[in-house]
Amino acid sequence: MNGGHHGGAEPGGEGLFGAADFDDGDFRDGDFRDGEFDDGLLEEELRRASAVLDPVPAELQHLAVEAYALHDLDARVAELTFDSLVDALPVRGAPAAPRMLTFRAGEVTVDVEVTRDGLLGQVLPPQPARIEILGGPAPGAPLAADDLGRFTADAPPSGPFALRLRTDADVVVTEWLRA
Repeated sequence: MNGGHHGGAEPGGEGLFGAADFDDGDFRDGDFRDGEFDDGLLEEELRRASAVLDPVPAELQHLAVEAYALHDLDARVAELTFDSLVDALPVRGAPAAPRMLTFRAGEVTVDVEVTRDGLLGQVLPPQPARIEILGGPAPGAPLAADDLGRFTADAPPSGPFALRLRTDADVVVTEWLRA
């Protein structure tokens, strides 16, 4: 900067980001030709800087990995259309009734009964299917629906869960619910 003058915002003048701060010879169009500038190196440097300056919390990173492990791009989402905890009227004096759930994805309906002893369900229209109870990054024990679409699990889901059904024609994943 000239004469000890410390930066000004004078248009076209010298100082902070004025014309004298940049030399037209520093950068020219075409200085970086294809292959000369390594995008991978820049990305790696930016990742390192980000990790030091703004690290991702471990819990958030764990949730992201779990969510990615559970994705299924070909699956249709079965919408919850009935939940006995919300839609049914409670009966006073009756013992705890099982939770009844109904999911629908197009023509496929899945009825599920959740009890403290396990899970019972049926795929409609009746058809064989392979079913997984999702509850974390690792798939649950596979279940098989018989020719009438019926399936059972010996243990109730713990925590948030969803069901993934694979039929000959479809992959359907239910909405996530808390057991």
